[in-house]
Amino acid sequence: MTTRHKMAVALLSAAASLAAVAAAQSGAPIMRSRVFDSVHIKPEITKAGERRAVFDAPTATLERFESHVTTLNPGQSLHPPHKHVEEELMIVREGTLEATLNGQATRVEVGGMIFCASGELHGLKNVGTTRATYYVIKWFPHDLPKTGRSDGGTK
Repeated sequence: MTTRHKMAVALLSAAASLAAVAAAQSGAPIMRSRVFDSVHIKPEITKAGERRAVFDAPTATLERFESHVTTLNPGQSLHPPHKHVEEELMIVREGTLEATLNGQATRVEVGGMIFCASGELHGLKNVGTTRATYYVIKWFPHDLPKTGRSDGGTK
């Protein structure tokens, strides 16, 4: 084996070990492949509609991977536009949302996707006459700073 090859193997082994240590330190088991059946996910009523927690766990490559489903009543938003260091993707399942990204408002219909980059201002509002439901997927890499996270760096 060449010295370069040995170095590459050593670096890959070290990276895998660090990822395993980080996951073990979080205390939660690593999420494995599975199906999440929406029928069994109970809604939590909020002031603006409801929220269904789908999953929130570490994975082999992420410190934390989180998803939930939010439903907003007509005219409602959960909070004013905000920002955080983790990135998130939202997919509109039903209704009509207005996504405000860095001060720019855009109407988003069923099937539309909204990506919120790290540190950028974003907010959502139901601008339709019926309830609006959207899926939220957030990921927290192992090296993500603890400050500025939407969870306050507590998970």
